[in-house]
Amino acid sequence: MTAFPLRRRPFLAALAGLATVSNAVAVDTSTQKTRIGIIGTGHVGTTLAELWVHAGYHVMVSARSLTEAQSLATSLGPLATAGTPAQAAAYGDVVVLAVPYGAIPKLGPQLSRTLLDKVVLDPSNPYPWRDGPIAETAQKDGAGVTTQRYFPSAHVVRAFNSIDMTTLRSEAHRASPLLAVPVAGDDAGAVSQVEALVRAAGFEPVVTGNLATAKLFQPGSTGFELEQDAAGLKQALHLSQ
Repeated sequence: MTAFPLRRRPFLAALAGLATVSNAVAVDTSTQKTRIGIIGTGHVGTTLAELWVHAGYHVMVSARSLTEAQSLATSLGPLATAGTPAQAAAYGDVVVLAVPYGAIPKLGPQLSRTLLDKVVLDPSNPYPWRDGPIAETAQKDGAGVTTQRYFPSAHVVRAFNSIDMTTLRSEAHRASPLLAVPVAGDDAGAVSQVEALVRAAGFEPVVTGNLATAKLFQPGSTGFELEQDAAGLKQALHLSQ
């Protein structure tokens, strides 16, 4: 999926999006479940949307092409709606950046005001061959802290980036012990919300620590593509039991 264009007025677009999703918000309030906005309808965005819709969450999916987002929402059923990236950012209590890592520097200025104090879940991975200089920075400094720089008003949490989506589909809600998903973030409340979403999707969250520790499970690190239960993951990453 290509990066999103910058030259829009994100705050006004977000306000417009609020009117579009008002009915969905009213329904979601009655169930008191976290609303989820997903930016991106590729393999990552589609997989996570399916897992959470099946768990009973209201999800707004978005893409550059509204038609593409509407097609996905229709396939997911009545708990899913479609919108633009700005609308998804306005809708979600948790907003998921299911985009190539190279899109993050452009999304930051576009959506930062809309994402004030919101939880931003980042499952994207930096690859220099695809994403250019920003990926090199993320590999050096860590993807978590690098993403946070572009969304300074939000609470960034890293999760769902270290295991292939095909595996997540097949292993969700498996018999005990559950497959472990590493989670890292600086804000305890944001981390707690993402832990709940990991459990709802059918996995066991393992908190590695602050955003800097997300480097433990990004590409090139020990925890990347590591498929273990919680005990095995903690042992591999030398985390306290």
